Amino acid sequence: MVQGTSGQTVRLTVAQAIVRYIAAQYSVADGVRERFVPAALGIFGHGNVAGLGQALAEHADRLPFVQGRNEQALGHLATGFAKASKRRRTLAVTASVGPGATNLVTAAALATVNRIPLLLLPGDTYATRRQGPVLQQLDLPGTPDVTANDTFRPVSRFFDRIARPEQLLTALPQAFRVLANPEETGAVVLALPQDVQSHAYDYPVEFFAERDWVIRRRVPDAAEVAQVAELIRGAQRPLIIAGGGVHYSDATAVLTELGTRTHLPISETFAGKGAVTADGPWSVFGIGLEGSPTTNRLAERADLIVHVGTRLTDFATASQSIFTNPDVRFASINIVEHDAVKQGATAVIADAKLALEALAAALDGYRVPEAWGADVIAARDAWLPVRDAALDADTRFPREEHPELPDTGATLTQGQLIGLLQQHARPGDTIVAAAGGPPGDLQKVWDATDGRHAHLEFGFSCMGYELPAAMGVRLADTDPEHRVTAFIGDGTFVMMPTEIVTAAQEGIPFTVVISENHGYQVIRRLQMWRTGEHFGNEFRYREAGGSLAGADAGRLEGDYLRIDLAQIAAGLGAEVRTAETPAEVRAALDETRGVRGPVVIVVPTIPHADLPSSEVWWDVSPAEVWEQVDTSEKLVKYGAGLAEQRWHG
Repeated sequence: MVQGTSGQTVRLTVAQAIVRYIAAQYSVADGVRERFVPAALGIFGHGNVAGLGQALAEHADRLPFVQGRNEQALGHLATGFAKASKRRRTLAVTASVGPGATNLVTAAALATVNRIPLLLLPGDTYATRRQGPVLQQLDLPGTPDVTANDTFRPVSRFFDRIARPEQLLTALPQAFRVLANPEETGAVVLALPQDVQSHAYDYPVEFFAERDWVIRRRVPDAAEVAQVAELIRGAQRPLIIAGGGVHYSDATAVLTELGTRTHLPISETFAGKGAVTADGPWSVFGIGLEGSPTTNRLAERADLIVHVGTRLTDFATASQSIFTNPDVRFASINIVEHDAVKQGATAVIADAKLALEALAAALDGYRVPEAWGADVIAARDAWLPVRDAALDADTRFPREEHPELPDTGATLTQGQLIGLLQQHARPGDTIVAAAGGPPGDLQKVWDATDGRHAHLEFGFSCMGYELPAAMGVRLADTDPEHRVTAFIGDGTFVMMPTEIVTAAQEGIPFTVVISENHGYQVIRRLQMWRTGEHFGNEFRYREAGGSLAGADAGRLEGDYLRIDLAQIAAGLGAEVRTAETPAEVRAALDETRGVRGPVVIVVPTIPHADLPSSEVWWDVSPAEVWEQVDTSEKLVKYGAGLAEQRWHG
């Protein structure tokens, strides 16, 4: 027994102690105090029902519980909530032992990659071991202390296995320290052996007193800011790349004002979409593999890149091929030193908002060189009409000019569907996307200014994130006038639609718009780009006469699958619309705004009708040897791209 300073103790099980501790934790950011973890999500099994299940039932008034259908989806829901809360709140997720626990591994990786706080409480196999090999135990002969939950170690920022009740006294404070630290945050995992969850201990009473976790802003060093300002003043063609850190630090208004005053051109990564909150002649849209081609041309010419709050993944840098100016230099603002020094940047290690405010002061009176400002305006002027034409749903797609496209009866392209969603979007609305074609298309053409938010997860590019994450965004934004929309393809929908049941059960109002284009079309596009041959990505029946049991299996090149997405969604509890024309899409969106529960709108879209190319390279190599397909031409083009890769540092 460990006594606190008062000497008073309370006897609780490990699970009861965890629930009571979580319920007493608060985050404080910029003077705003709120519950750090306002609710728990989960699915019970033998690995957590008698422990955490009992504790959550006993303390439901302190920590409300939401019943889910898929553990991975619940982890994504919690991550969406945390991201929409700007990393100041998160949700706890519990799962049973074995597959229930490992279902959370993908969610842990996504949260860690994206630097989002996520608290996971998976069950684990017995610590006592007296039971012998138990259900769902790995039972490795050479390493008996390893369990399935060790798979969390490489995808978490903090991992601890609670083998003794008193370990909570150090583990829980450390877990919340990581959750609250913007430099370290990510998935926090407390693996809980199912027997230990029910073991009791005399805990100090003051351990469960309310505690505040201050989410601190690191103050910039004046000398570092001065160095970056000097680089900007000396550059002829500077360009800013804004990432997700701009959102998390509430720096969007500061960044927008910096662009307005200096006309420094500002581009955005996926996570940074919407970092620029008002349009201006200096706003140049997305950058990289799914950016606008004119922005990428500016990046190729830039002699100074200032990256703010971004990890600079290969999508933003076109696999390090986009910064081709031989004299290019780099500067950065980032809370994480590991990210700040990428590309050999002159770094300001600080909170983005404070650093941008200091940089704006250091650049007082500065304006980009006139010639560069004119080039930026010309790039915008070249892109905007192309963008507008791609989004124009009222101009019928000229199918007669594209006989190579399959005729599925669809009349709209995915770009035109986005155009209709853009017309419908109001200030305060949020659109969510994560993998496949939708996030790339939104990055390229969505206007996220004037309060129209874009929640794009592309750090882990995780199919299945979008629908539950949109539910998390909805829980974080309680304004009933705001609409939260998950924009997904049919491939993502059939992969993980089950949390619609949870949304119906809880009355969570959000919308899913499905672009039904018959498969994983963005990967088919990559196949065609890199090999000229497609295989296994469209949703098609096996060819007539083919059988997996026979000598000739045939190929998946028959007719498109007949899947009734609307019926699936309705069966899960959603209000459903099917819309094929622009008028029908507009009507469906208007009629369902304000529905108090899940809405699914299915829109057939024309396969293979893509938005204009970003005109950059990506390091995905064609096969060097292929008996059926001649890839020699593709290999030559790939080699040309390799020649453009640069090492910066």
